[in-house]
Amino acid sequence: MSSSRNLAEKPPVLVNAAVTYSKPRLATFWHYARVELVPPTPAEIPTAIQSLKKIVKSAQTGSFKQLTVKEALLNGLVATEVWMWFYVSEIIGRCGIIGYNV
Repeated sequence: MSSSRNLAEKPPVLVNAAVTYSKPRLATFWHYARVELVPPTPAEIPTAIQSLKKIVKSAQTGSFKQLTVKEALLNGLVATEVWMWFYVSEIIGRCGIIGYNV
């Protein structure tokens, strides 16, 4: 009988601990989500176009070979993030992960 009482008393304690643990982390997540996950404003679109033109020009001229390791790593991480967002949106659109070699 004592063990069943113990079992009944633990869930509220665990839920409270989970809420206490999660609140600051969720606040941080929502802070960055509001800043980073918004679509570009019309004022930012010309800057994005210029950036894209610069990337294409560097690919054509080979100047991307002059990047530092840190810059190349950051560019690779950004490309990977875009690639993963594409796959996530495809999986959501297909309503399943079937058909992908994961």
